[in-house]
Amino acid sequence: MAKNEISHKGVIKSVTPELTTVEIVSTSACAECHAKGMCGMAESKVKEISVPTDPYSDYSPGDEVQVMLKKSMGLKAVWISYVIPLFILMILILSLSSVNVHEVYVGLGAIAGVALYYLLIYLFRNRLANDFVFYIK
Repeated sequence: MAKNEISHKGVIKSVTPELTTVEIVSTSACAECHAKGMCGMAESKVKEISVPTDPYSDYSPGDEVQVMLKKSMGLKAVWISYVIPLFILMILILSLSSVNVHEVYVGLGAIAGVALYYLLIYLFRNRLANDFVFYIK
């Protein structure tokens, strides 16, 4: 695996001429801990990822594969989902507080601003999906 790629192990669930569906199990860092059964903090989620089908591949359902994504796309996802909303939240809180708006309205305005941002992300999800392309290795 190259240093500029993010990799997850997965199992192929279905293959069509357009898309290959891969099921990956996303686990938390403590899922590997020997005491995970005692503390209850370990968690895992099953996710399905659609990957464009390579016409020259001979994958079939049940095959174990590596699903890859460029590391730069992972960092872009962090910025879109966490960093930018944090900046919006802080800017709204600080600017509304500086003009002596009541604290309740400052909080509601900041939450509304972040909600509007996530609504825009939802509306442009298809355009963003074109940027985040997984591939099988």
